Parts: sequence; structure tokens; C-alpha cells
Amino acid sequence: MKVIIVGCTHAGTAAVEQILKDHPDTDVTVYEREDNISFLSCGIALYLGRIVDRLEDMFYADPSTLEKLGAKVKMQHSVEKIDAKTKTMVIKDLKTGKEFEDKYDKLIMTTGSVVSTPNIDGIDSPRILYCKNYEQAKNIYESAKNYQSIAIVGGGYVGVELAESYANTVHEVTLIQSGGQILKNYIDKPLSDKIIGLLKDHYVHVYLNERVQGFEDGKEITIKTDKDTHKADLVIMCTGFDANTGLLKGQVDMDGRNALIINEYVQTSDPDIYSAGDACAVNFNPTKKPLYIPLASNAVRQGTLAGKNVFGNIQKYMGTQGSTAMQLFGYTLASTGITLHNALSAGINADRVEYYANYRPDFMPTNEKLSIFLVYDKDTRKILGAQFFSKHEVTQSANAVSIAIQNKNTIDDLAFVDMMFQPYYDNPWNYLNLVAQLAINKLDYGIVNQ
Repeated sequence: MKVIIVGCTHAGTAAVEQILKDHPDTDVTVYEREDNISFLSCGIALYLGRIVDRLEDMFYADPSTLEKLGAKVKMQHSVEKIDAKTKTMVIKDLKTGKEFEDKYDKLIMTTGSVVSTPNIDGIDSPRILYCKNYEQAKNIYESAKNYQSIAIVGGGYVGVELAESYANTVHEVTLIQSGGQILKNYIDKPLSDKIIGLLKDHYVHVYLNERVQGFEDGKEITIKTDKDTHKADLVIMCTGFDANTGLLKGQVDMDGRNALIINEYVQTSDPDIYSAGDACAVNFNPTKKPLYIPLASNAVRQGTLAGKNVFGNIQKYMGTQGSTAMQLFGYTLASTGITLHNALSAGINADRVEYYANYRPDFMPTNEKLSIFLVYDKDTRKILGAQFFSKHEVTQSANAVSIAIQNKNTIDDLAFVDMMFQPYYDNPWNYLNLVAQLAINKLDYGIVNQ
């Protein structure tokens, strides 16, 4: 069997490794338009913030790694056209300009995503940069050496991480967000307000409800919004991502952001085409509907499953809770599942409780405050999501709630699930037990106080 993989970052690399581990005699060809593979873009903020010294350390594999396994890896080769009916494609060698055809038995689309680029005046200025791949990260790093004031357009995950990185490297930072909160796909507004306060404490200028309408070049770049104007030496666009799936437009099912819709075996509507990573939607467990969540964690899981399932329906995709975390000025923000706002928007009869307390007994000589938001379905009592914020390490608690959502556990389950107690680490009732008990008190008894 011949398998062609188009694109090779996280999902593509995982797919190649799995195929050749299970079936080392498989004819595997990889087409990648860049000159590198497996770049961890999540490390860009660490590099820009001088936490890691070498951007090159963000690669965990190279073409020779896959070639040693038995794959044919064609770097700097762009797939120009795919015909799903005939299982043929046209490829262009970007170094020579020559085009040729290839055929597949099974196709795995791991073409990733592209930065959403608004069509506005002045967007082509050389001092307006994007942040996703290796070359862009190098460009941003070199450019920022020469500029003091940096404006970041977009208050999502990447935008907030970059705001912290540049605040920590003593740049003047402006963050502009079109909506009324930041990180809206991950947290609710009360926690957004808390994080905005933290950004402002570190001299980041945050502007909400301002939509950028254009740029004007000069000694500085003038950023024109629907409310005001701002100036900066350098602008970084962090306006989100869209699936890079134009090659299959009109040939397989896609969502509104051009993400490929996949089934429980990461198979598209064409049974011989599989997809993984930023090119496809995830099966989002809190709503049981497809959702576009471009995360490396989703990519490696889906890529591995694609590598298994091209040989048959071998292992089902469990879906995802979209769990993620970031560190901000010594605090950890972690989330899993769905926010209350997004749950209500999805038509779920949801509610939320908020827990604020020390993570361990008050008699301990040092302590840290925890903020936990737990979202649940009032009809089924199932846990839908959670958000954590603390200087204490809370990421594994987010993982625990992710498992609870995956397993369809209720607030009653979480309230009494067995968890260890030791004064160094928690109270006799773990804080996950306690936040779930708050939800029970609110839902069953109308008690809203802790």
C-alpha cells in the first residue's frame, strides 16, 4: 500500500512514525513545502522571552529521522493539486520549479494552518509580522532587537503569551483585542479580567472592544481602530488560524473555517483520506460536535491514530477537551473543556461555580491562593469544563478534570472521588472535591457562598 502524507509538522511526523512502526514495509512518501519538520511553535514565546536560547531546539525530528524509518521525505515540495476521485496529485519541486504527478492508495492530510490575515489597509508593511513558523519566529526575534514599542493585535493564546514575553524583556507592549475579553476560547470573563489586571500590573497596555481597521507607515506604525489610534515600532498579528485545506475544497466535508471534518477513526468524508492536526476539526467532547482547536496535543494524537487507521478501523479517536495551560508572570493558567459562555451559546443548560482558597492548610508556613471555575450541565450534572489560576502548580488538576469530562463524570462523582491528602499538598478534601461540592450546594440547595 502506498500512503502519501502532505505536510509534516506534529501530526505528519506522528503519522509516519506510527505507520512504519506497525508496518515497516509500507510505501510512505512525505511532501513538505518548508525546509524543516516538527517545529514546536509553542516554544516561540519562550525564545522571544529569552527563556530558551536556541530556536533550533524547538525541532524534535528532522527528515533523516523519518528516512531512517523507511519514508521517502520530499522537502521543499509543494502539492499544487489533489484529485480525490483519481487519487492523483500534482507536486512542484520548489528548488527546480519542475512539476510531476504522484498517486496514492491512502492520503493523510496534515497540512496544518495559516495565520488569519485581515484584508485591511497597510497590512503589507514590513514591520507587520506574523507568528507561527520557524522563519517568522526568527524574523520577529531579530526585528524586536531594534524596536522598543511592540503592538500585538489579538488577545488569544499566542497574543497573550507574546505580551508577557515582551513585557519581560522590557519592551513597551500594547495588546489590542476586538472583543470584550481575552482568551475567550479558554476562560470566562471574570478570569479574563483577572489576567488583564496582571498584564496591566506589568505595564502592558490592554485595549478591549477595538477592531483594527488599518495601518499607516511612518517613523512609527499608526494602528487605526474603530475607537482610537495607537502607535508602535513593530506590530505582530495574532488574529487566529484557519485550516490550510484548499487542496481539498469541494471534495470532502469541511466546517466554516475550512477544517476537515473527521469521524472517530480520523477519516474524512472520503474513506481513503485521513486528516490530523490543524488541518481538521476535533471531536469536542463537552458538546459532542466538531470544533476547530489547533493545538499540538491534538495533532500528535490524531496523527498517531491516522497512522494506525489507514490499515483499517483499528483504534477510535476519543475526542478532546482542548486542555491547555500557560505561565504568566509566575502564575499558571490552565483550562479544560468548555467555558460557561460557550456552553450557553451552544444551547447547554449550564452553570458555573467559583472557588477561592489556599491550596493547602492555613497552618502551613507558606501557601498560595487558588482560583477555580467549574462549569457543569444543570440537567445531566455532567462536568463540562474547568479553569484554574494560581502560583501553585495546577496543570495536573486540569488534566484530572479532563479525564472526568472524557469519562462523563458528574459533579457528584468529582465531589467524592478518592484523592490523596497530605498537608504539603492539599487539604483533607482536595480542592477538586471542594469545587464540585460547591456546585452541588448551588444546584441542589441554592447555596452560592463557599
